[in-house]
Amino acid sequence: MLHLAENLSRLGTETAFDVLARAAALQASGTDVINLGIGQPDFPTPEHIVEAAVKALRDGHHGYTPANGIAPLREGVAADLAKRHGIAVHPDRIVVVPGGKVTMFFAILMFGEPGAEIIYPDPGFPIYRSVIDYSGAKAVPLPLLERNAFAFSAEEVLARITPATRLIIINSPANPTGGVTPADEMDKLAKGLEDHPDVAILSDEIYSEMLYDGRRHRSILNYPALVDRAIMLDGWSKTYAMTGWRAGYAVWPEALAPIATRLAINCHSCVNAATQWAGLAALEGPRDAVDAMTDAFDKRRRIVTDALNGLPGFRCIEPAGAFYAFPNIEGTGMTAAEAQDRFLSEAGVATIAGTSFGDHGAGYLRVSYANSAENITRAIERMAAILS
Repeated sequence: MLHLAENLSRLGTETAFDVLARAAALQASGTDVINLGIGQPDFPTPEHIVEAAVKALRDGHHGYTPANGIAPLREGVAADLAKRHGIAVHPDRIVVVPGGKVTMFFAILMFGEPGAEIIYPDPGFPIYRSVIDYSGAKAVPLPLLERNAFAFSAEEVLARITPATRLIIINSPANPTGGVTPADEMDKLAKGLEDHPDVAILSDEIYSEMLYDGRRHRSILNYPALVDRAIMLDGWSKTYAMTGWRAGYAVWPEALAPIATRLAINCHSCVNAATQWAGLAALEGPRDAVDAMTDAFDKRRRIVTDALNGLPGFRCIEPAGAFYAFPNIEGTGMTAAEAQDRFLSEAGVATIAGTSFGDHGAGYLRVSYANSAENITRAIERMAAILS
């Protein structure tokens, strides 16, 4: 019998991929499945980005690159951050990685160990809790509540800090709720953290360009007092419909960027070269496709919110960002897991149980509107048939 490391027993998963596999199996058997589960834009990657990757391959970019990313891409990221957030970031603080999860993994492994505590959002992206547990640190949930539109409270974050706290994870706009934390709460958190100089913060900003109703994003990088302990996670997957390209990046404090680079060398060596040139084209190229995609998501969020609120036993606040609705389904009498299973097996509609994102997701479903308006309408009609 093989003797595996004990920490593997603490490693969780991302249920969206499990549901995706079940949905694919049903489709293979002839069932028509509408997927409102996976967090993936249903738009193609813009053509100029694809062509940049093809050109890179034809130009001979076939070898290893620097572990932290090619210089033109890191410089392009710095220029984009200056344009979007009005901040100056040296390219040496930027580490390009294969997707957002790598930054989460690196940051949590840097600070997580037995005896340490890490604060994370609940409901939140499941990999936060999974890797915290894997590291041996104590996972301290930060409840995100419907009555607060799923935004975090700076006061509640600060109240959870103890002498053992090493890292705080925040995510706005948020997965799975679509919640957006107001700028004044970000200001309060930044001010309060001045009293905790030994606590780092990881800000997951992968949905930062998906905001609605005139909202503007406030990045953790906008707070100079936190520059030596703030890690900002972003990437190309959501904004540019590049999930399968596996392209992400983080801005690290100056002292941590070399450690992140060393972890990259040990983990994946580098991101593939063609993807990096595609990422640069995304940052520097036309925005028409990105703007059209965001406009489509805006229209869909209104459709999905209205439709979900019309279902018996459902209530749903309008998401402020990302492309997820997080309806409360307590009135149906079903648990989140029961609803997920029934909607998939009986209606051919894939959704994700809120409990997949933490204990405070009980009584909720995640519904992705990264699907066409027509499919969203058909899916909710099928759900209505089950509920009636």
